[in-house]
Amino acid sequence: MEMIRPPMGWNSFDCYGVSVTENQVKANADFMAENLKDFGWEYVVVDVEWYSYTNHPQPDGQIYVPFGRVEMDEYSRLFPCVQKFPSAAAGAGFGPLASYVHGLGLKFGIHIFRGIPRLAAHSHCKLWNSEVTADQIADPYSICEWNPDMYGVDPSKPGAQEYYDSLIELYAEWGVDLIKCDDICRMDADSAREEIEMIRRALDKTSREIVLSLAPGPADPENCDFYRENAEMWRVTDSFWDDWDQLRGMFDVCKLWQGKPSDMGFPDCDMLPIGLIGVGFGEERRTRFTIDEEKTMLTLWSLCRSPLMIGSELTKLDQETLQLLTNVQVMRLTEVSTGSREAYRDNDVIVWRARDRYDEAEYVAVFNISSASTPFCPKPFISKVDGNAIELWRGEPINIRSTEDIPGHGCILIRVD
Repeated sequence: MEMIRPPMGWNSFDCYGVSVTENQVKANADFMAENLKDFGWEYVVVDVEWYSYTNHPQPDGQIYVPFGRVEMDEYSRLFPCVQKFPSAAAGAGFGPLASYVHGLGLKFGIHIFRGIPRLAAHSHCKLWNSEVTADQIADPYSICEWNPDMYGVDPSKPGAQEYYDSLIELYAEWGVDLIKCDDICRMDADSAREEIEMIRRALDKTSREIVLSLAPGPADPENCDFYRENAEMWRVTDSFWDDWDQLRGMFDVCKLWQGKPSDMGFPDCDMLPIGLIGVGFGEERRTRFTIDEEKTMLTLWSLCRSPLMIGSELTKLDQETLQLLTNVQVMRLTEVSTGSREAYRDNDVIVWRARDRYDEAEYVAVFNISSASTPFCPKPFISKVDGNAIELWRGEPINIRSTEDIPGHGCILIRVD
């Protein structure tokens, strides 16, 4: 699927973990439709364990319960937990919620794990349109390191492809527009590569266009062509949270992937842990990122054409962060930026450069990676010295020949026509 712009939207995990409910998804979708849709934000993604009756961290701090109660049909396919998603009752699945989201002019996505439910394998459940049972395609040695719900699928077994076909057919019937498949991107399991291919084949059999997102990372840049052939987005980092050291490290990650984004697929820098997060983890809090650090993150992600998925409770989004997310000139970089590369680095400053795919304008981003304000002159990194220069976050002209004071962990983002 060719996409000029990587997906932009909201994902429930950073705020709600395993506990997100239908009403919370609807409230965030309503906010997006009213406040963000016109700026390119359109996906509403229900993340992990929507099928599980577990809805809060356990006393030992774990958020996943081995062999806990789940909703599953007779054909080994997980369904939404009706306590969390009442409209899924009577086998409706996510159909009603997807219709609600579509009615707002938005798109709907879900999270899944690689493989087949362990409960289905242990119960010898049927597979859709097959004489094979779940235990016959499950590989009990192919397990996720952090989640106990699934066994990997053995690609060599009859019925394995048919199982994935039945999943994708079901999701298409529900009206799903994006599937985030976990425990698969970095290909820890021997079967992961083939399971990616099986999911791709299943997607190609449906008439519905569904974005495939692979997680977690770090993905290997040497596998870029494989990812691009089989998915629309793939994670280039492990779970990313609101920690400056992690954000600082993303400059190295993005450098590994510079030149890789294309309209056929996008390296994914992970969700944006901004605003109010942590509700479902028992620690409701505002992100640890400062506004300047949020600008740095959004600038780097946008220049590198990463998908943008907000992780916060949108209905409680602070005004400063909302203004960042609705900066048209910055957000459009996910579409127009081309040739984005690191141009300079020292102990205090990192500079990235790119061009506009449509009008050849230049973009120069100067990042202050030190904690103190740093003066910096962007002129040496701009070839159009006689062009009109605008600092995009402020929306104001900037003199590229003068020294600009950049706050600690902050940045300036310049467009020169």
